[in-house]
Amino acid sequence: MNAMTQTSSRFQQGLTRLLQSRVADILSYPHGVDRYLEVFNPLWSVNEVRAKVEAVRYLTNDSVTLTLRPNHNWEGFVPGQFVQLSVTIDGKRQTRCYSPANSLHRADGCIELTAKVHANGFVSRHLREQLSAGDVVLLSQADGEFALPAQRPEQVLLISGGSGITPVMSMLRTLCDEGFSGPITFLHYANSAAGMIYASELDEIARAHDNVTLVRCFNDEGEQGELSGLFSREHLYIAAPEFAQATTFLCGPPPMMAAVEKVWEEDGLAERLHKEQFTLATPQIESDSAEGEVRFVQSEKMAINNGATLLEQAESAGLTPESGCRMGICHACTCRKTAGEVRDIRTGEITSGEEDIQICISVPVGTVTLDI
Repeated sequence: MNAMTQTSSRFQQGLTRLLQSRVADILSYPHGVDRYLEVFNPLWSVNEVRAKVEAVRYLTNDSVTLTLRPNHNWEGFVPGQFVQLSVTIDGKRQTRCYSPANSLHRADGCIELTAKVHANGFVSRHLREQLSAGDVVLLSQADGEFALPAQRPEQVLLISGGSGITPVMSMLRTLCDEGFSGPITFLHYANSAAGMIYASELDEIARAHDNVTLVRCFNDEGEQGELSGLFSREHLYIAAPEFAQATTFLCGPPPMMAAVEKVWEEDGLAERLHKEQFTLATPQIESDSAEGEVRFVQSEKMAINNGATLLEQAESAGLTPESGCRMGICHACTCRKTAGEVRDIRTGEITSGEEDIQICISVPVGTVTLDI
């Protein structure tokens, strides 16, 4: 590090300490330091990770890929982890979770996020239809235990479905950039070849690296994949006959993941299976079995319990409680339950009495009262 770089670094550190000081808070009250900084540059922030959209690409007809350049607050990530991306839509901040898909060793310091755009995907549609180069988004620091270990495995099996390809794509790109020589099998499930994200790049990677085996499985038997249909043990024997010796990373839709987990559990290999899941299973409650009411105290509203999550029922009642990931990760939707019982749709656990709950992953069991 030369003298000029050292001086610049010390100046940056000193400025950051000043902007984080109590004096700066007082002088910038009531808006806060960041509100003044962003007037000069929307990327400037004392603590927030903000990122400029460098490029927007459309790898398939129903996806969007963003190249983002984070500001100096970004602390990096481990392949497999996720970030929370926030955008403002109609004056309200909306947050969703996405996994960086780029290699850990990407040279330009940017990160790449790819979102599958669903018909009812409020945020994903905004990213595809409204976001453009030059826009600024808000990011969290990377989080999550689903991550490529520092001590690289000797043999790797990557299994993904749909948009679950992104975290394992990051793992594959990273291993290839590191010159990893162990066997890597990439088994991916998609509805069709046209809907497979990163299809052409995966072809190139498999051709360029003798240790990488690409196995594509499409639901339509007429598609040109190595396999067709849904995941099965037979697929596994064809794609990765030595799967028991591999360290496996899994991400995809809940039904596919459940089928994979069952095989690993039956074979006593659960400790070798690492998984991430960005879609919660739909609560298994028949509409005629839901009982009681959902009472929203502050809003003086009430709804007949229909068995959906409390967040969905609040929104159906015309309320707009704060929410983010809708998967129990970001805790943005946490509120006070003053009475009643709820069930966590991730674990099935039922809790009762007055407590703070996450309404995005809580289903009422009978009558529930919320301080909303």
